Amino acid sequence: MPPASTKAAAISASADTRLSPGAPGYRRTSLALFAAGLAAFALLYSTQALLPAISAEFGATASAASWTVSAATGALALCVLPLSALSERFGRRAMMTASLSVAVAVSLLVPLAPNLETLIALRALQGAALAGLPASAMAYLAEEVRPKALIAAIGLFVAGNSIGGMSGRIVTGWVAQMWGWRAGLAAVGLTSLLCVIAFRALLPKARHFTPGTLNPKALAGAVRTHLSDPLLVRLYVIGALFMTVFGAVYTVIGYRLVEAPFSLPQGVIGSIFLVYLVGTVASAAAGKLVGRLGRRGALYLAVSTTAAGLLLSLSDSLAAVLAGLVLITAGFFAGHAVASSSVSRTAKTGRAQASALYQSAYYLGSSAGGTLGAIAYHAGGWAGTVLIGLVAVLGVVSVTLYGSHSARVAARRPQLAAACN
Repeated sequence: MPPASTKAAAISASADTRLSPGAPGYRRTSLALFAAGLAAFALLYSTQALLPAISAEFGATASAASWTVSAATGALALCVLPLSALSERFGRRAMMTASLSVAVAVSLLVPLAPNLETLIALRALQGAALAGLPASAMAYLAEEVRPKALIAAIGLFVAGNSIGGMSGRIVTGWVAQMWGWRAGLAAVGLTSLLCVIAFRALLPKARHFTPGTLNPKALAGAVRTHLSDPLLVRLYVIGALFMTVFGAVYTVIGYRLVEAPFSLPQGVIGSIFLVYLVGTVASAAAGKLVGRLGRRGALYLAVSTTAAGLLLSLSDSLAAVLAGLVLITAGFFAGHAVASSSVSRTAKTGRAQASALYQSAYYLGSSAGGTLGAIAYHAGGWAGTVLIGLVAVLGVVSVTLYGSHSARVAARRPQLAAACN
């Protein structure tokens, strides 16, 4: 006969009504959040591949034009926590729908911006609207999906992010080459509208969500609790540093490729973002990496891959630059999937706030990376941007090593206490 512990585990698993692979609703949920991630990232980074064209029309420097990206990610970072609190009251599904709907509505106004300042302001508004999606999506999955399937489900959501970021840049690049950057932004807005319609039609109603009250003191308490957890804080820092690398590289790469020795046209530069497909694979494989290497091992592999890509991208060979981008993208998405899923598993209460704090750190890293990467490029060329990325990579290694040391120290304490007694 099976042992009692095995029987108890089987009974517990059968009583768990949350979704798992193969269960009704799991595929719909996965497809819906995939569509949401696709729309969100296509909108959030819609101007990134167009920065050289925007600079040319408005007579702006790379660092000034980069604010069309940094303003969106920065506004998202600032608004994600308060909007996650609203999702605790009104529901994850309602918040995600409202967030995407407002962002799409703003996207139809962005192509009409008469100057750079207006464009930046509209992009900030768009980023603020999108803030309701990431933390709510993570919390929805944590509540509706079984723990063993959570990393895979979040990985698929992140994969939607990667394809959205890729397709948005490719669409804007080719449309801009033929009809200008404004037409490119309009095309992304209309495509995202279709994704939002699909999201709303597919996503099942939440079965495990319990509405809360809008209590600022409780929110502040939850934030303090999460920020006092050393593991969560380390995960927040790791997410921010990974995104600093990614933001710096992809904000500046268009400027590098449009200049000698590459001198590529806008459409071809947009197609460079096909390397995002590597991010899709890396995100989906994050769960297997953690299973084989452990969380820290997976992070070390991700950071090593990112660093190798940064160094390879210094070459003046287009093939080497593309290979470098592939490695950077794979390392980033693997690291992000591991860190973000670890946040959802670590937080036992206030999951929406825990995810929101991660998203705030993550997108602040994106804003910092985009701005610092553009400034470094202006001062020292692509090597300056790579240096920003390598410093951030070193930060991830330092934080992870510190976490390993802290874990060893914590494991020794009970042994030392027993020895003293």
